[in-house]
Amino acid sequence: RHVVLICWDRSVLLYTLYKWVIPGAVQYHGGLALIWHDVIVEWILDTLTQSTRPQRLLAAVHKKATRGNPRSVVKAIDEFCNQNEWAMNVGNEKGEILDSVVSETNPGCVLELGTYCGYSTVRIASLLPPHAQLITLEFNPDNAAVARQVIAWAGVAEKVRLVEGESGEWIPKMKEQFGVKTFDLVFLDHWKNRYLLDTKLMEECGLLKKGSVLLADNVVCPGAPDYLEYIRNSPQYKSQFFKSHLEYTKAEDGLEKSVFLG
Repeated sequence: RHVVLICWDRSVLLYTLYKWVIPGAVQYHGGLALIWHDVIVEWILDTLTQSTRPQRLLAAVHKKATRGNPRSVVKAIDEFCNQNEWAMNVGNEKGEILDSVVSETNPGCVLELGTYCGYSTVRIASLLPPHAQLITLEFNPDNAAVARQVIAWAGVAEKVRLVEGESGEWIPKMKEQFGVKTFDLVFLDHWKNRYLLDTKLMEECGLLKKGSVLLADNVVCPGAPDYLEYIRNSPQYKSQFFKSHLEYTKAEDGLEKSVFLG
């Protein structure tokens, strides 16, 4: 009986550390939060459930969200990430900034770099005017498979073209493959070391016109310092920083909105 009590006490302690103590301790430190949530916890849960975080997120959408209602899909994902398991969506706090930029830009043609599970894709697509086009690019085929289902469940699939592959390969093909002339809005939310490379590539390929808006997520955490240095000092752009927090934490982060001046 004594051994059982010791095991029980240890189990309670470990669960308390896992569920509340460590998450509370890391929520103000972006780097530690990412290591804890995006490496350690994800590995633990993947091992225990024999599933992946995107699959678990999709299950939450199917369980909680109303089919054909994009806002209910967004809400279901936010609830999953706040109550069950952190995930690298833009999140609701920064998502509201994204919503406002989409609404004020009223774009006819949008490029999203980094689909992940389709959270921001759904937010953007739900605000687009009729006949607008959203091309979203995802490198990971497993993430893309989940994103397609999330997008379909939200009822916005007719506005979205999800492309699998590397941004460096697809950006030069945008005009030929999809009939794109220029993008009105580009949302950068993929590998941070690709932000600057892909921005310059879009410039070279003539995909930006005067007034095109670039909106870049996670420019503080994990950070994109080379991109910020370029975009803030280039005479081709007028930039504005929106201070916020890393998704589902209290760690400092933000979005950089940059208007291409030509």
